[in-house]
Amino acid sequence: MLLINTQRDALLGPLQSVSGIVEKRHTLPILSNVLLDKQGDRLTLLATDIEIQIKTSTPTTGGADAALTVGARKLQDILRALPEGADVSLQLDDKRLTVKAGKSRFALQTLPAADYPRMAQSEGEALKLNLTQKRFKRLLGFVQYAMAQQDIRYYLNGLLLVVAAAELRVIATDGHRLAFAAEPIEENLAHTEAILPRKTVLELARQLADSDDPLEIQLGGNQVIFRFASVELVSKLIDGKFPDYERVIPKNHPKLLTIPRITLLQSLERAAILTNEKFRGVRTVLADGSLKIIAANAEQEEAVEEIEVDYTGEALDVGFNVTYLLDLLRNVSAENVECRLNDSNSSALFTLPGNEGFKYVVMPMRI
Repeated sequence: MLLINTQRDALLGPLQSVSGIVEKRHTLPILSNVLLDKQGDRLTLLATDIEIQIKTSTPTTGGADAALTVGARKLQDILRALPEGADVSLQLDDKRLTVKAGKSRFALQTLPAADYPRMAQSEGEALKLNLTQKRFKRLLGFVQYAMAQQDIRYYLNGLLLVVAAAELRVIATDGHRLAFAAEPIEENLAHTEAILPRKTVLELARQLADSDDPLEIQLGGNQVIFRFASVELVSKLIDGKFPDYERVIPKNHPKLLTIPRITLLQSLERAAILTNEKFRGVRTVLADGSLKIIAANAEQEEAVEEIEVDYTGEALDVGFNVTYLLDLLRNVSAENVECRLNDSNSSALFTLPGNEGFKYVVMPMRI
């Protein structure tokens, strides 16, 4: 039974949109599959890992209506390995999906579409927010690297999304550093907070286009829905109390430095070569007109970098994890960064000239 005749890229694109969340090994074998649902002149593709669900559809011609699930990675790898522009047909015969292209033929096992789990959408009132894909992708880029990865404080393994009247904020922290970014929005909305899971944030950052195409965000109950292009991404929210980010951001640090971002990045990258592999600490020593970056390790090796800065005042010696500083400098594109310091026991506050909405706080470390 013929399902569709199409071009390789017309099927591969939508499949790549949904298959990024598919786990390679799952306790439920069907979750390694993608759901293909052919109805009339549309093919809908859906993938889920129970926490996140992504759906997209593509126009198609000919063939019978049917629904099935098939191994997502295998189908994607087959389509990728075919020549660009190749004509591809999908045929369903006795629980096997046959993929044909030219003289190539692949027979894949299927599992019933009726057994595939689907996320129910939350009932009741939902808050809706509209902005461009580019603006939201930019916001995520400012903070996503500061999310925790496998912290037992599960609410840190994600990103706090805050709608505060006419402002949208995103905040991420792993307990040692915190990144905050905010953008004005056109609508004046009710105050709402939600913690997006790490996997959802990374998938959005991968899929959103750097364009002015629209993005709709719908928050309600215990889930969030993102709609953009032909994609609908539904994600459960993390249930927990996020730290009070406003209390973490320093208000009155008197020492202000403006440093060229690339100069600081390259100095830190060189110094990082000789840091202790486990602790990754560097000392930043501030004096009149000079910022020194000093790294040392257990083999008694040492790196010293010196940057000229416009500073006069009290000397300061404070240690930081070099990885946290490098993450910041690699994820922003400004020409200069501003650094505000207080004393050797206080966190550092990094901001960007001309960008009131961005703040990055790094805790000091003993070296």
